[in-house]
Formats: sequence, C-alpha cells, structure tokens
Amino acid sequence: MEVSEERRQVQSNGRCRYHRSYVIYTILLILSLCYYIIVYENSETWTATVRLFFPETFHNKINISLTTESGGIVSQTTVSRGIVSRTTVSRGIVSRTTVSGGISAEPWKPPEPYYVAYPNNYSFVINEPEKCQKENVFLVLMIPVAPGNMAARDAIRSTWGTEKLVADKIISVLFLTGLPTSQDSEKLQEDLLQESEKYHDILQSDFWDSYYNLTIKTVVMLEWLSAYCQNASYAMKIDSDMFLNVKNLVNMLLSAPKQNYMTGLVARGGMVLRDPHSKWYLPITVYSPALYPPYALGLGYVFSLDLAGKLVKAAQLVKPVYIEDVYIGMCMNHLGIALTDPPDGSLFNVFPVDYNRCRYSKLIATTTRSLQNQVDFWRDLQTPGPYC
Repeated sequence: MEVSEERRQVQSNGRCRYHRSYVIYTILLILSLCYYIIVYENSETWTATVRLFFPETFHNKINISLTTESGGIVSQTTVSRGIVSRTTVSRGIVSRTTVSGGISAEPWKPPEPYYVAYPNNYSFVINEPEKCQKENVFLVLMIPVAPGNMAARDAIRSTWGTEKLVADKIISVLFLTGLPTSQDSEKLQEDLLQESEKYHDILQSDFWDSYYNLTIKTVVMLEWLSAYCQNASYAMKIDSDMFLNVKNLVNMLLSAPKQNYMTGLVARGGMVLRDPHSKWYLPITVYSPALYPPYALGLGYVFSLDLAGKLVKAAQLVKPVYIEDVYIGMCMNHLGIALTDPPDGSLFNVFPVDYNRCRYSKLIATTTRSLQNQVDFWRDLQTPGPYC
C-alpha cells in the first residue's frame, strides 16, 4: 500500500510539473510573438506589403513640375507627394490625368510568395492613347523595360525600332514601364517624364516595377492594347535585350491567322520546378500539375490583337503567378486556345546566336550579349550587299 501511495504521489507531481512547463512554454511563445510584431511591424516587408495595396498612404517628398510645348501642344506634368498629374492643352481641348501611386525609395518585395496583385485598378501615369488611332497600324511592338533603362530604349530607337514601314505595313513601337523603386526614384521619374515628352513612345503604369511584377506589367500591356489599339492586327511583346528582324517578322505575319493566334518559342511539356532555390520555383500548393501547359517564352512572342481582350478577361479568373510567360500560357489554356509553333524552329532563339550576316538575315529574334552587339549587328545587316 505504501509503495502504491508513493507511486501515485510521484505520478501526481510529474503531471503538475508537466502542466507548469506547458503553461510557461505557452507564455514564452506568446511573449515572443508580441515582441516580433512590435519590432517588425514597421519593417520593409510590412511597409512594402501595405504600400502595394494602399499606395496612396505612402507619400514621398518629390515635387516635380514640367511644362513643355511641342507642335502647338502644351503639356504640364506634376509629380508631388506620390500624385502624378498631367494637364494637356491641344487644339483648345484640355485633358487632365491624375494618378495616385507614389514613388518609393524602398525596394519592392512580393506581397505573397509566388502570386502578384492582379487584378487591380492600375492606371497609366504616362499614356499615349492616340498612338494607334492616328495611323492604320499593322503591328505594335511592346517592350517592357525598367524606368531607368534609357540605354536600352535608345538602342532600340536607333536600330530595329526605326523600322516603321515594312512591306507597306505600319509598325508602332512602345516601351512599357512601372514606377521606379530605387533610391534615386525622384530623378528617374523626372528623366522619364522628359524622355516621354521628347519621344512620345513610353507607357508608364502605377505598379512597382520589379522582376516579381512582370506578370502585372504583361497584363497591363494587354489592357492597353485592348483599350487603345483595337484597330491593329498583331502585337509582339519583346524584351529590351533582343535583336529583332522586323522584316522577317512582318513577312511571317502576312500569312498568319487573324484570330486566336500566338506564336514564338513555344515550350511544351515544361516541368514545374520544385526546387526552392530555383528562380522559377513554384510549390505544389500553388500549381499542382507536374507540367505547365504550353506557353511562349517571354523573350518575344507575337499574337493577334483579338487575344488581348480575351486574355485580360481570363486574367480575372486565373490566379496570377509571378512567372509571366507561364501565366499567359495558363490563361491561354483556360481559354482553350492552342499556341502555334513558328514555321521554322530557328526563327526565335533563347540563347545568343553568334553573328553571321547570313544567319541573322533569316531569323526573327534572338537574345544578345550586350546592347552594343544589338546595335552593331543591326547596322551591319542594313549595309548593301548579299546576305549569304
């Protein structure tokens, strides 16, 4: 009996010690969580997340006012405390565009891993709404580019971007960018506004320009095409580091379908990368199939203009992942529209092709190792003489 009583006493003491330890552990855990919230609630991740969804609450100290006059058109653009306002007077008509957005010196970080904030009510800070309306445009070249990458824009303006008429078909060139996020964002924005007044070939929307927002940039591009360029036949999304043979592109499109058409370097049976260290990692909780649907690599793909509106509608229903070309493939799959392989597999090249005048006279697009290569190759290809 004494042994049993001692055993019960030992068990009771053990249970008491267990409950005390559990209570102490719980209290420590709660205190740690409170400490984390207090210390980190003003961190960059927290503020970047809030700023993405409530950009108007984040103001900066920038105050820019530019007044320009060109061809009888007077335009005044003001950027002040995160509000971008442009007033234009043309032929007695006054139009004003005001966009709340803000320009931050903080680097943008994704609000949720692997997803981006789209759909959202993004607006254009810089717009060229009459770009397609003034002319009977056949092909629109849309080049996503960082706000501060003027060198890439100038390289294109001096090379394949100058080819505005090919086989009696009108080509239009536009650069698409978002809001700058670097430390010198105030100067970058001022320079971009001045560049826009000079060339009138820049579109800027009020999303934060970053790699993780490429999907937003692409769908905003589709929104613009659907709203302002319905009279064009085709559009091409092409990266700024690409060499483009516009003549070959137009020749291919002359016999291409007019509707439900998208081509480029089409990836079929692409494996979803599950390695967390990969730049293109997607966990199974985000996308469960082992293979992606067919998609055109983002370096450059061409599509008929009817797809712009269809893809925008699909984007309201397909949750957007940050890998932009894969996402467009997901939207095409949702629409039940198949991608078209190009007539020749060597027309689009993901790896830089060593320059050869004969070879470059036959391709459509290839990545380049430098902007200087891009310029030199294009200039050499324009010189008189046989290609091969």
